[in-house]
Amino acid sequence: MNKNPVLDREFLEIRSLIVQLAAALDRVQRCPDSSKTDKRRGQIESAIRLVLHSDGNRAEQVQLLFSRDFDPDWKQSLLK
Repeated sequence: MNKNPVLDREFLEIRSLIVQLAAALDRVQRCPDSSKTDKRRGQIESAIRLVLHSDGNRAEQVQLLFSRDFDPDWKQSLLK
């Protein structure tokens, strides 16, 4: 059996993060006003699909999913 040093090093942390994610999703689902139409919930579901089915660059794709489009006048919008 081949040893995967990256998996050996990362497995426990990945497992911990998955358990934390599952617990957070359970809390969101149990919330009485949890809406399936909430944009944030849709973003979370899309991000999970990206993580599961992407062929690479997962972090970049997930970051872009949660990012705003670039606004060249971003400084002005902060002052409003």
